[in-house]
Amino acid sequence: MNLQEYLKRRQRLIDRALQLWISGKDEFPPQLHEAMHYSLFAGGKRLRPILALAAAETVGGRAADVLPLACSLELIHTYSLIHDDLPSMDNDDLRRGKPTCHRIFGEGLAVLAGDALLTEAFHIMTRPDLMKGVSPSRRLRAISHVARAAGSLGMIGGQVMDIVSQGEKVDSPLLEYIHSHKTGALIAASVYAGAIVGGGSPRECQALKMYGEKLGLAFQVIDDLLDVQGEVSKLGKAVHKNGIKGKATYPAVFGIAESRRQAEVLVEQALACLKSFNERANPLREIAKFILKRTN
Repeated sequence: MNLQEYLKRRQRLIDRALQLWISGKDEFPPQLHEAMHYSLFAGGKRLRPILALAAAETVGGRAADVLPLACSLELIHTYSLIHDDLPSMDNDDLRRGKPTCHRIFGEGLAVLAGDALLTEAFHIMTRPDLMKGVSPSRRLRAISHVARAAGSLGMIGGQVMDIVSQGEKVDSPLLEYIHSHKTGALIAASVYAGAIVGGGSPRECQALKMYGEKLGLAFQVIDDLLDVQGEVSKLGKAVHKNGIKGKATYPAVFGIAESRRQAEVLVEQALACLKSFNERANPLREIAKFILKRTN
């Protein structure tokens, strides 16, 4: 399959749905909605919603049924980026090659734009006019899992430990906790929730959950490597910032060569989780391989 063409098609599908379900940027209060649109449509890869769609189709489900949940995952991800860039967090000036939300709209409005995106995610997932083809029990299970992955036992917990560990000596178990939670949790939840909504069996959903966990951790390890070896022009954000801030990263703990090896092992393990699936899982297979090659 042509992965790049597949990703472009899915990005267009997701962007059209986001435009349909999110309040227009001119809707009152326009300042808030403009800030939400600014970050949401700043050129993201839409990896998390694409993974949800691909997982649903892997178990025989329809992309249309999981699209609202997929879009909600992108809203949660975008909110986390807005907050992550704030002066009180990572204090970043660039995101996806553009000034960060708080640099354009101010810190207060950026906080509220992130809050609004997070809240809107759960509004979309629970709208009675959407996801009508999904049973209430599957829908509830998927939403519950996404909520847990985004909260204190998932993404937020990982982000907290990322902050409090800055400048500290970090061992490998804590490093894995930080990465598997601050980044990996939402990626894994995207795959698992997509499989649930798609009608996967318990065995299928568990296999895809494990795939997502390995993929999510590999994604963050590569992110660490790109901070050391990447280019601003390709990444669209500053490089070498982790070392300057004393952040816990795989290169800092294991070195570049070993970090790359561990990322390769994680991707191999992710692919092994897909052995029982047929060709419908090929997008997930190709995405896993792509993670190792990505430059942004």
